[in-house]
Amino acid sequence: MIADDARPRLPRGVRLREDKVRERWVLLAPERVVKVNPIAVEILKLCDGSRTLGEIVTGLAERFKADPARVGTDVRALLASLAEKRMAEL
Repeated sequence: MIADDARPRLPRGVRLREDKVRERWVLLAPERVVKVNPIAVEILKLCDGSRTLGEIVTGLAERFKADPARVGTDVRALLASLAEKRMAEL
């Protein structure tokens, strides 16, 4: 489980970019491109290493008027999946 005080960020060489030709957001990494859904985009925009996971979850829950526990579960699942692929650092 990812701790609330973790400061998630994208590692060096990984970038979140809007592909305007295809009208999609993607994560770009060396030799990889991953399509990113709109919910993941909102999460990843906040993962800059300056905010804690707890702050990210609280902010998203308030912004979208959602249950913080559910938001926390979804954010942790996304970040854990990306960390396994070395596309996020926790």
